[in-house]
Amino acid sequence: MKVLILGSGVIGVTSAYYLARAGHDVTVVDRQPGPALETSFANAGEVSPGYASPWAGPGVPVKAIKWLLMKHGPLVIRPNPDPVMWWWLLKMLRNCTAARYAVNKSRMIPLAEYSRDCLRALRAEIGIRYDERSQGTLQLFRKQQQLDHTGDDIAVLGQYGVPYELLDRDGCIRAEPALVQVRDKFVGGLRLPQDETGDCQMFTAALAEQAAQLGVTFRFNVNIDGLVAEGGRIAGVATSEGVLQADSYVVALGSWSQQLMRRIGIAIPVYAVKGYSITVKIAEENGAPVSTVMDESYKVAITRLGTRIRVGGTAEVSGYSDTLHPARRATLDHSLTDLFPRGGDLTDAQFWCGLRPMTPDGPPVIGSTRYPNLHLNTGHGTLGWTMACGSGRVLADMLSGRKPDIDTRELSVSRYENRFG
Repeated sequence: MKVLILGSGVIGVTSAYYLARAGHDVTVVDRQPGPALETSFANAGEVSPGYASPWAGPGVPVKAIKWLLMKHGPLVIRPNPDPVMWWWLLKMLRNCTAARYAVNKSRMIPLAEYSRDCLRALRAEIGIRYDERSQGTLQLFRKQQQLDHTGDDIAVLGQYGVPYELLDRDGCIRAEPALVQVRDKFVGGLRLPQDETGDCQMFTAALAEQAAQLGVTFRFNVNIDGLVAEGGRIAGVATSEGVLQADSYVVALGSWSQQLMRRIGIAIPVYAVKGYSITVKIAEENGAPVSTVMDESYKVAITRLGTRIRVGGTAEVSGYSDTLHPARRATLDHSLTDLFPRGGDLTDAQFWCGLRPMTPDGPPVIGSTRYPNLHLNTGHGTLGWTMACGSGRVLADMLSGRKPDIDTRELSVSRYENRFG
């Protein structure tokens, strides 16, 4: 079967690789000059199934107000007249209940765990390298109140069989020795030893090369203008190089998927939530993190990537703007220098932002649409890197007529037909 994939981020490239491995004739189209040059380019670097949770949950509306008032708060909302923004925010609020949180998390954890297993298998099969580490994630609590309220999270981890370690100060320092320099700034932590880290862009570029060896064609610098629908099917994709045709089509355009789908009458609640990062060189080896430290107070992830440190965070709802705001850089700088004062060299930091494709309920949108030859693989939010391999694998299974290894029935766009969408 001839398959045309729209988007060459980590989701599009993993989909292409697994489809090609299944024997399909695959072409990937993207407006960028190479793979993973937008949202996949400089994300936080975490492969964290243990943190696969919806943003919408009990108590989040109250927390959001507090975050908006903090100097280094993790949430920023820049209102604009886009009705889709307000529609998306309303849908997210409707998912902020205990019942919906439990349902949504139950849809995310299996995919995230499966995806990590697929990533491990991929490393073993093709020897792909991307500054990867398998040394866990440490969620660091600066306040006793944060540590005291870990009961619900631990219960969920136990429910899904996710290994964890609840650590005091000394335990945190054993996991991340550089924290000994600032032991008075935190009270404890929650460590997920099976989480991994790695450079998403490096991985995606390397996997694209592997996919090309399997016969995948990459067409870069091609603008995607719209889908051509005829007779209840997709007949082609209008691009800057003319109409491209295939037997099946996969939309993996991240935050831009919603705009493309809306033109053919399919409303998917995927909206752009901007995240920021800085990437710095390690200044002192013994002052740098070993793996990932999640600064719980600011929701900032500090990740070791080879000889670099990636610091990522902030959820900014501001439409499709790619403006780099200095205040967001200040938050990232503060978290890094406060916890790892001798770790990174900020004098030559690379400041970046990307538009995460978020759904209001949390799980991504994977599967078919009312057009039988049109499929979606989008809406992964902050977990695109975590869920990429699993998402690409299950999509390839769907298009190949095979039953995926995990239950994907509740990941399709049809779930938004109910009142909770």
